Amino acid sequence: MIELYTWATPNGRKVSVMLEELGLEYNVHEVDISKGQQHEPEFLAISPNNRIPGIIDMDTADGEPLKMFETGAILIYLAEKTGSGLLPTEIRPRTEVLQWLMWQMGGVGPMFGQAHVFMFNPKEEVPQAVERYHKETKRLYKVMNEQLGKARYLANDNFSIADIATFPWVDRYPRHQVDLAEFPNVLRWHTELWERPAVKKGMEVPFYNT
Repeated sequence: MIELYTWATPNGRKVSVMLEELGLEYNVHEVDISKGQQHEPEFLAISPNNRIPGIIDMDTADGEPLKMFETGAILIYLAEKTGSGLLPTEIRPRTEVLQWLMWQMGGVGPMFGQAHVFMFNPKEEVPQAVERYHKETKRLYKVMNEQLGKARYLANDNFSIADIATFPWVDRYPRHQVDLAEFPNVLRWHTELWERPAVKKGMEVPFYNT
């Protein structure tokens, strides 16, 4: 059993979608970041960086519960634990998946997140920040669009943890004022992934919020 500590954010959705895709049993523990619950000692014992999500795997080989934070690490761990194929074992396809996963972790997540801050109901207007992060967000969409013009999924033709990590961020495209029609390959990919039952269910944990 996996204990999932999460909230309705793109990072949180990465792990709930992954758990649904794997068909693993899990319990959801809501960590309401609007109330500062990510700073409470119980959650910090799981995620010392006070960021959701975090998990505790209660079913481990040594019988000891395993606590984890950081979504990239969690996705890799769960893929390897289950041998699901969402992270290949062969060196070339594995490297391809890991490259696009790190692209999401280092680019899409931070940049789209800043676009959310400065472009979606901002506390104050900061034109320079809006220009900077909107421009970088659209550049990343262009990179993704070009890749998806060459392959069905981010890491070529196999659905992987790279797609799972990226999808919840792209799903908030209205917040960064992007028209997916400008990026037809991304639009095709986004539409296809929404048709996956596990994606739909995982995106509703703990509740759907665009």
